[in-house]
Amino acid sequence: MWLAVVKLLGVAEIFHITDRLTWLEAARTGEYRMSTRGIRLEDQGFMHCSLRHQLSDVAQVLYGDVADDELVVLVIDADRVLAPIRYEEFEPGGEEYPHIYGGLPASAVVDVLGIDRDAAGNLVLPASKML
Repeated sequence: MWLAVVKLLGVAEIFHITDRLTWLEAARTGEYRMSTRGIRLEDQGFMHCSLRHQLSDVAQVLYGDVADDELVVLVIDADRVLAPIRYEEFEPGGEEYPHIYGGLPASAVVDVLGIDRDAAGNLVLPASKML
């Protein structure tokens, strides 16, 4: 459902947080194959992604203890993803998150954004892409 809404608005972006070195290796080989922090696509079966409004919470919960200079946000053009994208609830009745059921071609990543921390130590996502 969300993909239809997002595309109606003219935006086909979904987001994925990963560590910089993993992304650099994927960019070199042409395909990204991680599901989420410490879990490979082959082990989970899909890649966890977020919509723009979900990204901040995901960053804090899953990556709050990681050095900001080790993390990047992949901006993914959903139209360039060859694998199925399904929007699924984390728990019954909960919010739906985009999941990519297959490898992510590096060519589908249209931007790679760094993450910083504020004075309180919270992760801060790039404002230019988050508004």
